[in-house]
Amino acid sequence: MGRAFEFRKERKMKRWGHMARTFTKLGKEITIAVKQGGPDVTGNPRLRALMAEARSEQMPKENIERAIKKATESKQGDFKEVIYEGYGPYGIAYLVETATDNNTRTVANVRSYFNKCGGSLGTSGSVAFMFDHKCVFRIKESEGLDIEELELELIDYGAEEVFEETVVDKDDNESKEVVIYGDYASYGAIQKYIEENGYELISGGFEQIPNVDLKEVTAEQRSTLEKLIGLLEDDEDVTNVYTTMKPADE
Repeated sequence: MGRAFEFRKERKMKRWGHMARTFTKLGKEITIAVKQGGPDVTGNPRLRALMAEARSEQMPKENIERAIKKATESKQGDFKEVIYEGYGPYGIAYLVETATDNNTRTVANVRSYFNKCGGSLGTSGSVAFMFDHKCVFRIKESEGLDIEELELELIDYGAEEVFEETVVDKDDNESKEVVIYGDYASYGAIQKYIEENGYELISGGFEQIPNVDLKEVTAEQRSTLEKLIGLLEDDEDVTNVYTTMKPADE
């Protein structure tokens, strides 16, 4: 197994804390996808993947329609994807992805969170080199699916790692999903393969995978670092937070 598998296993794909935040995040991403590729899902693969994820998260239809409408109304402010970089205490690098319609507000908030926890907001490129931008898809595992055979097939489409993951829902029910990681530029090719071969797409998006050795920290240090993560993730403009901190042992 490769770095993406280990990253996902350790980080456990930390999900949004509650349903309202999940819908807010997806709504912004849908709005951005429509702005970039139009409202027709036939010609907008990113929007198709987000719609699949919205369905899997049981996002109400009216929320989806509202996000699409927001993208097509000129009077609405544009959401833009902005990445902030910085260092928390103890030399831990932070990469913060946001979707914002007010960059002045967002950067002020992000800077204040770093300052509160003894960190500092950096300049563009200060930590981004420590992460690789990858595309990631989740599909439902079908009966008789051979993971190794699927991986061999997908290599030709830009996939780098394919593995099985056990997912536990809110009712503690377990199910199996297949996770596919690939190069950022391979997003369209991998999604096309998934759709043309009849696999059920659960979600498709992007992640930042650390390409450096993750740093060990003490329990006391972890408490401060996780406080910063919590402040960032609680901000409605923040969509994802990545760090170079080694996760605690299970």
